[in-house]
Amino acid sequence: MGMKCLILAAGKGRRLQQRGDSKPIIPILGIPLIERVIRAALETGADEFYVVTGYQSDQVCDFLERLAERLEIRITPLVNDDWEKGNGLSVLEARDVLHEPFLLLMADTLFDPHMVCALTAHTLPDGEIVLGVDGDIRNPLVDMEDVTRVKVEDGKIRDIGKGLADFNGFDTGVFLCSPAIFKALDQSMEKDGDTTLSGAVRILAAEGCANAIPISGFWIDVDDPAAFRKAEKALLDRLRDKSNDGPVSRYLNRPVSVLFSSHLVKLDITPNQISLFSFLCSLLATGLFALGGYLALLLGGVLAQFASIIDGCDGEVARLKYQSSDFGGWFDAVLDRYADAFLLFGLAWHLLAAEASGWVLFTGFMAIIGSFMLSYTADKYDNLMRKRINAGGWAGLRMGRDVRVFLIFLGAVANLILPVLVVIAVVMNLETIRRIRLACVD
Repeated sequence: MGMKCLILAAGKGRRLQQRGDSKPIIPILGIPLIERVIRAALETGADEFYVVTGYQSDQVCDFLERLAERLEIRITPLVNDDWEKGNGLSVLEARDVLHEPFLLLMADTLFDPHMVCALTAHTLPDGEIVLGVDGDIRNPLVDMEDVTRVKVEDGKIRDIGKGLADFNGFDTGVFLCSPAIFKALDQSMEKDGDTTLSGAVRILAAEGCANAIPISGFWIDVDDPAAFRKAEKALLDRLRDKSNDGPVSRYLNRPVSVLFSSHLVKLDITPNQISLFSFLCSLLATGLFALGGYLALLLGGVLAQFASIIDGCDGEVARLKYQSSDFGGWFDAVLDRYADAFLLFGLAWHLLAAEASGWVLFTGFMAIIGSFMLSYTADKYDNLMRKRINAGGWAGLRMGRDVRVFLIFLGAVANLILPVLVVIAVVMNLETIRRIRLACVD
């Protein structure tokens, strides 16, 4: 069963106005802030959304209407005319529509959906709330001057506030609330004149009804230009954690492709178009190999390595823009197999043009076969390595396309085509045999 989600998006965001007039729809790496929050919430199990707007309400509501159509979800806007006051007033706008536990999020706080799973899985007693608290008080993504601090004892919130001196955690802005939060907000305003959400949490904390669940992982409150830059860097850094990257991808290709992707996401370009462009670069490299001569060979090698780097951008852009698809992954894999065959054929052609030899033809054929078989066994092998890692073992270096294309690049630069073809043929086929043995043992 899904969960309702309330998102506060009423503020003006004065410190980010240089990037856009309406903070919730300011794009970060090509996707508006509030869309990133909604997509993350969908992954946690939320399926119905209420968004409280205020400043530039019409503009935000127009975007939300289009987003709801694209994602085929229900998004109900609620307008807070007193948006310049405390954020607790925005929460109160949902009093008449939320009568069961709900997820409460901030439109300017990005987070890893997996981080929130412990929160959404929590059984919430009537009259209580739960706040996700980050216990890493040295978190480099946190703005110490602006973050809301929390004092937690035995799983209960004892105090909360921005100026708290005695604290052991940070408010991540991710709550699981019962309707008791509305009553607490009323009490906070009546008793202390406090219209903030933290004021209501203090009321519930005094009654022992404010719980804290420790959560760790990526989250960041995007409040100012410095935080915006940190958020961009953190989102890009998360692209580097692909478990099946080989050594060349991990240490050479990925750092460069992530840099390219940070610009590509801002363009109207799809991951499949990037895959096709990478393939066309490989075709051009093959043509250069076939021309003969060292200069063409060198340019072909550089272009092949460039295509290998660009080949990482399609998946990165897909992840950043939420455009991943089964077809896209399959299409990329098909083009990669064609590109591998053309590149290796081009190298063999380069040698055969100079001197026809059955040995060269056989070596080129075995290099292509080894390339195909290594790719064919990759899925099974990667699953085995994930099991080994989960069991506390070491997966070792992954031999894959990144290594193969890099060897082609080195062979072209050094004008050592035959030795490189021999190495590729031997290494790729031996690695395939090793994977078969591992699969037999499993």
